[in-house]
Amino acid sequence: MSFALPETLRDYIDTRVTTGHYGNTSEYIRDLIRRDQEEQARKRLRELIEEGLASGPGRPRTKASELKLLALARRKVD
Repeated sequence: MSFALPETLRDYIDTRVTTGHYGNTSEYIRDLIRRDQEEQARKRLRELIEEGLASGPGRPRTKASELKLLALARRKVD
């Protein structure tokens, strides 16, 4: 994968690497991507929590509803 960056951004990345914060440019880019992934996961969790809170009062969980939720969760993970 390759991409172009303006000189100012390349200089910034080089500074982060040369000051010892990262071993090389690839390490820096991977760290940025991981942080973005984590932020997106936190955002999605906040959205789900808000959706749950807005859905109305809670209901008691039954064994059948628990199994249904587990099945749904497993399909999304697989």
